[in-house]
Amino acid sequence: MNESEALKLKRNLTALVEFSRVVNSSLDLKFTLNNLLFSCMGKFLTTKGLICLIENGKLVIGCSKGIKDFENAVLPLFNEGTEVLNHEVILFCKKYDLVQIEIIKSSRGDLGFMALGEKISRQNYSDDEKEFLKTILNIASTAIENATFINELKIANRSLDFRINRLSSLFELSKEFGLLIDEGRISKLLVYSLLGQFLVSSYAIVYFEDKKTKVLESTVPKNKIKDIIDNERFKNLQEFISSERVQSEYPELLALKFDIVIPMKIGRETNGLILLGKRINNLLYEVTDIEFINSVGSLAIISLENRRLFNEALEKQKMEEELELAKDIQRNLLPKTIPQFTGFSIAGTSVSSKQVGGDYFDIIKKDENSFFVAIADVSGKGVPASLLMANLQAFLKSICTQDIPIEKATGTINDLVSENTTDGKFITFFWGVFDTVAKTFSYVNAGHNPPLLIRDGKIIYLDKGGMILGVMKTIFPYETETIAMQEGDLLVLFTDGVTEAKNTADEEYGDETLEELVMKHKDKSSEEILDEIKNAVHNFTSGALQSDDITIIVVKAG
Repeated sequence: MNESEALKLKRNLTALVEFSRVVNSSLDLKFTLNNLLFSCMGKFLTTKGLICLIENGKLVIGCSKGIKDFENAVLPLFNEGTEVLNHEVILFCKKYDLVQIEIIKSSRGDLGFMALGEKISRQNYSDDEKEFLKTILNIASTAIENATFINELKIANRSLDFRINRLSSLFELSKEFGLLIDEGRISKLLVYSLLGQFLVSSYAIVYFEDKKTKVLESTVPKNKIKDIIDNERFKNLQEFISSERVQSEYPELLALKFDIVIPMKIGRETNGLILLGKRINNLLYEVTDIEFINSVGSLAIISLENRRLFNEALEKQKMEEELELAKDIQRNLLPKTIPQFTGFSIAGTSVSSKQVGGDYFDIIKKDENSFFVAIADVSGKGVPASLLMANLQAFLKSICTQDIPIEKATGTINDLVSENTTDGKFITFFWGVFDTVAKTFSYVNAGHNPPLLIRDGKIIYLDKGGMILGVMKTIFPYETETIAMQEGDLLVLFTDGVTEAKNTADEEYGDETLEELVMKHKDKSSEEILDEIKNAVHNFTSGALQSDDITIIVVKAG
């Protein structure tokens, strides 16, 4: 090696050491690339050059110098895993008179390439110069790799900070939504949180409450929103509708300047929709934006549903209080105590299947020597049945004060009930009058379960009378029958809640079972017989819901 070559080698080594010191002094990618490009252009006396890096499987320009009209340059295609210096890359460099191309490599693979223009001297790049270029690129590759890693880390940190800020916002919003029970305030908080994050130009908040469409907030007329949204296509929406889909599939939404639609769901059920227009800054909605809107929408819809459930609970509590009051009133309509009369012992009870029911019984004193016994079953259950029962009780109390034959009185009661019932409502009714001196019982059966008269070990069914009450005004007169009561006679009156009581196997208690029970205990007192019937029905239906009101009257002559 002569002196000139040794001096040249020394200068190259000095340049490489100095370059290494400079590029490794900073982790800024742009600084590293500019130093690399300027060092090479200065070393080889060229006026143009560029560095392209591989980023996310594509080539991107890291830096460039001295290339005219490069702003609109179309970068060559590059598929990760293929050769960096493919045919398209070479043609691209040739287009801009870049004659020397070298791949930038690292221990983990190719990072990109550098391309330099022709030297000012117009001489070709010598082998030593090419070798020097490879060496300086090897030194620079570590700095590029480190700077790229730091740059990616910064981007990841910014993304993490962004997510943390949004998570913090969601946490604060969850506390705000949790405190609200007013529908208007909930919807406004939802709108303000979205406006603050996305600066939308138009919006609408739609809530499906009990399958009804309610537009809570909107920048366009609510009736227009409701006309579009009020169909199963939107009420069953499971996934968000992107801007592309709105433009291609939903022209009606596009006409109202909406860009995306996001369902608000609880589980698999869609309870509302968020419709948003384009952002004022023209930024697109990213995946993270959709996730945030979904999260805020979930907070809002849960708050709205909690408000609905809270209101329903209040209404239910109010209704239960009213029903409890109605139950007390109805209880007062039934005998508080069962009166007793000479020659007869009487026991009676009524158990509603709901808080209020439609069964009725009464023991009414007529005079010193006679009294009425009545039992009735109003069709249906609950409040409507109890109101009709109250009417019947009022009619009966009034009729009993008048000296009218029982069959004619029944016709009068039927006419009054018919005037006060709607279609489909009726009352099965049985009543009779006991004469404690003559020891007789005169009765009329208006479509009720025939009471059982047990005498001498046999059952007599009391079924004389006529049609049920409330179907139509009396056309055919009711029949009556008078029975001479004998000592030991047992009379059992009941509603169909006794014989039609069901067990867990959906089997009915039945008339035959009741008759066998009564016959078995016929020699007991009226109170004991009543208890036997109640206990038997209770044991039979154990574990099953009471499906109907249960009313029983037991009268024993003795």
